[in-house]
Amino acid sequence: MNYRHAYHAGGFTDVMKHTIIALLIEALKRKDTPFFVLDTHAGIGRYDLTAEEAVKTAEASEGVLRLAGKVVPFELGPYWGVVKAFNKGQPHGALRWYPGSPRLVRALMRPTDRLVLAELHADDAATLADQFRGDPLVRVQATDGYTAIKALLPPAERRGLVLIDPPFEVKDEFALLQRGLKDAWRRWPTGTFALWYPIKGLAPVREFLDWVKENAPAEALTADLFVHPAVVDDRLNGCGMLVVNPPWKFDEQIARVLPFLHETLAQTKGSSALTWLVREKDLTKRALR
Repeated sequence: MNYRHAYHAGGFTDVMKHTIIALLIEALKRKDTPFFVLDTHAGIGRYDLTAEEAVKTAEASEGVLRLAGKVVPFELGPYWGVVKAFNKGQPHGALRWYPGSPRLVRALMRPTDRLVLAELHADDAATLADQFRGDPLVRVQATDGYTAIKALLPPAERRGLVLIDPPFEVKDEFALLQRGLKDAWRRWPTGTFALWYPIKGLAPVREFLDWVKENAPAEALTADLFVHPAVVDDRLNGCGMLVVNPPWKFDEQIARVLPFLHETLAQTKGSSALTWLVREKDLTKRALR
């Protein structure tokens, strides 16, 4: 999947991913103590849906633009509220601007929380830095996301989220993820980790998730959204989010919002699924081996 995200901003993958991220941030805010967020593949932060790149692919028309005019579920509220705020003042309620994960997280954070954004592409890192210049709660680092994991974990804050959203530009991205996650979990086993993955063929995803079952240091679940049945391997059939150490009752929130996302975003038949990979009992059995 070779792409710059400007070509895909606001597509169904963003709606799925950012809904889950927003719910995770809201869950962290239930406690008063500060939290830390690391976004390992941050992008440029804000996207113009009328720009040449977005218009060329028109992916937003199959994603965020399908939400316009709909009554959205309560669980979609944190995400959808940020999107609407970004477009305040647009004529006739049009959606022109789309918040990437850096802007989404920053909009939902409190003054006591902290955000670090890692972006390897030099031009994108510079664009991101310009957006957050002078913001004491946000730091931008022009570096590889896996390097950032090694450098920044564990954080001084005891609570927080690591968002891993690779572009999947290389064939061995799942192998890179395994190494990165293994290192991250060793450094910060009590953190919450949210990882996005594309679904073309099912085999690579299943192999990766089997590895997660054997290695995750805490409970883990996946939320998958298919906009097409996964019967061919040469198209993007859907995407998923792996959440390790999910907040209390987070699975119930996702279970309530997934059917709406499927109904709204499916392009053919599609489907959605919430799957627990690791439960507390599995961790106990593993420890006794």
